[in-house]
Amino acid sequence: MCEHQPPCPKAASGDRERALRVADAVEQGWSLLCNGLIVFDDTGALLPDGQIIAPLRLIPALATTS
Repeated sequence: MCEHQPPCPKAASGDRERALRVADAVEQGWSLLCNGLIVFDDTGALLPDGQIIAPLRLIPALATTS
């Protein structure tokens, strides 16, 4: 799918999100990368084979009271 030189990382690689964006739907919160990956504004992603990459969620620190 990628015709860039050097080629963009494959969708299965760890640095997959470094691929170039080929389409954006800013109002919907997603972008299509040239390796077929769809990335969402919430940090989730959808691989070309349909596998889901869950969004990163930070666990808030527990509030402590003294």
